[in-house]
Amino acid sequence: MSLAGKRIGFGLTGSHHTYSKAFKIMEKLVSDQVEVIPIVSHTVMTMDTKFGKGAEHIEKIEAITGKKVISTIPDAEPLGPDYPLDCLIIAPLTGNSLSKLANAHTDNAVLMAAKSTIRNEKPIILGITTNDALGLNGVNLMRLMNSKHVYFIPFGQDNPFKKPNSLVADLDYLEAAVNSALEGKQLQPVIIPFIR
Repeated sequence: MSLAGKRIGFGLTGSHHTYSKAFKIMEKLVSDQVEVIPIVSHTVMTMDTKFGKGAEHIEKIEAITGKKVISTIPDAEPLGPDYPLDCLIIAPLTGNSLSKLANAHTDNAVLMAAKSTIRNEKPIILGITTNDALGLNGVNLMRLMNSKHVYFIPFGQDNPFKKPNSLVADLDYLEAAVNSALEGKQLQPVIIPFIR
């Protein structure tokens, strides 16, 4: 199924090493005639790391999408009643945000966008990147895997020997996962071999 003409939210949380891949996917979606609505957490807006400065990331996102990023809860809430999305991608989704989403803790724009999208019975597609998915956060991962309107980009262990509890989504599967979610299906297999 073509995604052309779809209105898709693209949320990013604080897994900074994943942004370069997310930006390339945004570029492809825009080139495929998708209306991409960018949504970011406070961490994305403000944190400077070896992967770049927050302000630089925002500038890049806005240049790619041609839209001002949504970065506050009040700005994200209208994605429910007034400006609904066809679906919402959150990639990367950190373990911290995974836990909050699973427990209905809405404290940033990305999580409000997720709440608004689920309210409209539209799919959210999650691209996890967390060091504790097979640890304390495992219960939250399983809760979301069994939640209505929640789908996952296939994921696997990125370093099973040095980080045995870590899981990371393979963003090469993002478009296929979105297409499946729009049909009400989880792309399978959801657990894929070790990611190098």
